[in-house]
Amino acid sequence: MTATASERTPRQTYLAELFRQARVIPVITIENVEHAIPLARALVAGGLRCLEITLRTSAAPAAVETIAENIPEAIVGVGTVLSPGDLARARALGAHFALSPGAVPELLDAAAADELPFVPGVATPSEVMAALARGFDILKFFPAAPLGGVAAMRALGGPFPHVYFCPTGGIGEADLPQWLALPNVIAVGGSWLTPLGDVRAGHWNAITDRARRALAAVGK
Repeated sequence: MTATASERTPRQTYLAELFRQARVIPVITIENVEHAIPLARALVAGGLRCLEITLRTSAAPAAVETIAENIPEAIVGVGTVLSPGDLARARALGAHFALSPGAVPELLDAAAADELPFVPGVATPSEVMAALARGFDILKFFPAAPLGGVAAMRALGGPFPHVYFCPTGGIGEADLPQWLALPNVIAVGGSWLTPLGDVRAGHWNAITDRARRALAAVGK
């Protein structure tokens, strides 16, 4: 059975509070560590402080450390955690939380034994149940749009009414409000906020404007 709010572990309580406050979490791929500080500043200026830096590039670890050391307003999470080794690396880098696109047993077991707040990725009811069995009730629904979008997210609320999801993958600015309106969506992750073209060109004002529009959607 899913834990109630009062029964959550401290790390799950931390995640619940963090994601409820954030509501929108930029999913960021950084190719050049020199982009890390201006990119984080642009997002924070737009009101988005909770950031997911994906471990998809060689620059990612240094980017996480650089943002954590220089942008105290930012709450840095590490994404694309695929193995227990990645989880240990995220903790060593000083991440506030970690996320995975999936939920294989080896990673779930390692995360359950670790103190780092962790968000497993799920795509099916069976994966939701596997995560719940290890104490995780805040999950990443990925890839959200290809898996059925809002209708699929709504359907998962039937058998899992006390599970909260952070859908990510294929979500854009236009459909953000309908995702945020779902009662089982605690936050939404998206790469549309930091397109590589803008990052490579240093269009930081465009990223700040996009972040502000996302925050406005939360208010609606």
